[in-house]
Amino acid sequence: MHLEFRHLRTIKAIHDAGGLARAAGILHITQSALSHQVKGLEDQAGVELFVRRSKPLRLSAAGMKLLRLAERILPEIDAVEQEFDALRKGRAGRLHIAIECHACFDWLFPVLEQFRRAWPEIDIDIRPGLAFNALPALAREEVDLVISSDPEKIEGIVFNPLFDYSPTFIAASNSPLAAKPYVVAEDFADQTLITYPVDRSRSDVFTQLLTPARVEPKAHRKVELTTVILMLVASGRGVSVLPDWVLREVKYQPDYITRPVTEKGLTKRLNAATREEDATEPYMAHFLRLARTEPVKLQRA
Repeated sequence: MHLEFRHLRTIKAIHDAGGLARAAGILHITQSALSHQVKGLEDQAGVELFVRRSKPLRLSAAGMKLLRLAERILPEIDAVEQEFDALRKGRAGRLHIAIECHACFDWLFPVLEQFRRAWPEIDIDIRPGLAFNALPALAREEVDLVISSDPEKIEGIVFNPLFDYSPTFIAASNSPLAAKPYVVAEDFADQTLITYPVDRSRSDVFTQLLTPARVEPKAHRKVELTTVILMLVASGRGVSVLPDWVLREVKYQPDYITRPVTEKGLTKRLNAATREEDATEPYMAHFLRLARTEPVKLQRA
């Protein structure tokens, strides 16, 4: 028996309408075409699907089996069609994010909250387990966007610039370095440097300051959470260099001092890496707009 979705729609329409004429109107076909379709279906099944002498027309026991099948399957088919239609129109999709920047959660969550309200059908997720292998995961389509300050040349991947930020030195208010207007590489030689647990090749203070100057801190401690880094700094257990948006509030607290790194200060650019074909999707373009504007508001605040 060769059963098609249109056969299930026919069975349900006739049952709901109670007759061929009204069902033909629901299905937008002629009554003659509908009768021909029903006869062909009955010939395939080898049984009658309707009790024809009844008014209104009703299904036989065999027809009721097909109706139950239609009531299970057709809603799922309709849901898939609606999902595909939303995908074609750019209303639905997937936004799974990997982050190479530990401090980015400070601005990312407010951005995602705004994005969620505008695009409720987009499947949003953050994949922390891929932070150290983010760009290869993007190329393999395991994630859809990577937040990174270290662009690479990868075929099929584009780095969309978001905003510039300043890596900023922070220490306890009673630190001897509080007397300086800015810090330089040599100032770290007798300090315990506290950083996020990332490779030195992806740490701003190393790539932009210490490694070029060939300066090694007295000790290097890696800490996962920003709040813990700040707590250790306040208690004089080390110093750190963090993005300026992280320090927007604590720099005014009496427990801390903040200083530029070098006389001119450091500047880095944060990017959102996407697959080339995804960058122009309406929902992706909206996310990128939010990710460019909302963090800047935090910096200015």
